[in-house]
Amino acid sequence: MNSVIAIVGRPNVGKSALFNCIAGQRIAIVHEEAGVTRDRVSARAAWRDKHFDVIDTGGIAFMDDEKGGDLIAIASKRQAEVAIEMATVLVMVVDVTAGVTPLDLEIARKLRRSGKPVFLAVNKVDNSQRAKDVTEFSELGFEATFAIAAIHGHGVDGLLEKATADFPASEPTPTARPTKIAIVGRPNVGKSSLINALLKSDRTIVSDIAGTTRDSVDVPFSLAGKDYVLVDTAGLRHRSKINTSVDQFGLMRAERSIRECDVAVLVLDAVAGVTKQDQKIGGQIAEAKRACVILVNKWDLAAEMDAKTRHQKATGKRQKDFRDEYIEALRRELFFLDWAAVLFTSALTGKGVTELFKAVGAIDNEMDKQIETPALNRLLARAIDSYPPPYVGGKRFKIYYAFQKSTRPPRFMLFVNEISCLTQHYERFLTDKIRAVYGYTGCPVVLELRARSRKDFVAKPLQKRGSEKKF
Repeated sequence: MNSVIAIVGRPNVGKSALFNCIAGQRIAIVHEEAGVTRDRVSARAAWRDKHFDVIDTGGIAFMDDEKGGDLIAIASKRQAEVAIEMATVLVMVVDVTAGVTPLDLEIARKLRRSGKPVFLAVNKVDNSQRAKDVTEFSELGFEATFAIAAIHGHGVDGLLEKATADFPASEPTPTARPTKIAIVGRPNVGKSSLINALLKSDRTIVSDIAGTTRDSVDVPFSLAGKDYVLVDTAGLRHRSKINTSVDQFGLMRAERSIRECDVAVLVLDAVAGVTKQDQKIGGQIAEAKRACVILVNKWDLAAEMDAKTRHQKATGKRQKDFRDEYIEALRRELFFLDWAAVLFTSALTGKGVTELFKAVGAIDNEMDKQIETPALNRLLARAIDSYPPPYVGGKRFKIYYAFQKSTRPPRFMLFVNEISCLTQHYERFLTDKIRAVYGYTGCPVVLELRARSRKDFVAKPLQKRGSEKKF
């Protein structure tokens, strides 16, 4: 069982800044606006010879009566309470510039009742005058009090020295890199509900309010001996609809999650169908050359609506026909992802959710597939012979030699006569021929071109550098 440090406190005292400092990277969004962090955000961290998990939580605003409270604030509080239960030690963060507040006193009482070690971090102590004000926080009743400036890292070493004192020394366990799965889509299509259904717990906050998730939340877990990291991202809105800097940061993190993931899961609302924003997000996945699963959520509602529309009972055959029609329409709207796997689920009922990991496992295998150089060259030669490329500017595209450059995603280097002679249509034809023989379902096939003359290529295969172009 890993040791865990949970960072707690009221909103806007600098918890996320401390979390980023301990984790050694900018994971949580840091902003002066209160309530930016809502879900639990966790990371693996180390201090000297101690390795542990650190959890950032949403600001706690304990309410005696939750019936009329803000739903998202209540959910954030519950997420924080789960983190407290998981914690080995607790770090309560307070703001020296605000002094002791009634909410600080209430949180301190709650934390003492947990029975776990609590370390008080008085944050934003970045000058001598503020250092004098630290003594005011003795009112909270914690002996282990530390003056810190989390955003600069001042005083954090001393805090970690004491907080990890009873953690067992450990060496980092060498493990295979987990498969990172980014759950992406526009707001309110059910991304957080999907993650909770996959994990069978309320790991992320679910609400009908669009924009509930404001940051990308990494959720590590294991299934059948395989390690994964699920990334719940903020709903990707059109940039014209971004109203605050926090939303802008969330959008940037979500877009970065697409670029850095192994597999992007594009979540669609089955009832709404493919929207322009869905197409734009799908285009980002294709441009980033990421493997992709298109997950159609709320499928039970769409099938039910189809049955009512046709004034007949939705029999198994009828549902199959409707699904086929839906896939055809989806492929037309997302033609640039026609190689992506398509799944139909209901995060609410859990139906079809576990199929996602089967699909990701299959894609993992496809991503590692390699083609021997002679077989690749024979395949491309047959393809060109069966359907010669068109003339472009009086020249016809030629391939002198090809080999597989790398995997994840599969990337092929083609030595050619003229890069500009390869049209998008013919590039698509070549990748389709590779897929027809070798599959690569769910992952992109990338062609890189290097211009060579036949003379240079035959005499000196790789001595001269030509221009390159990536598709």
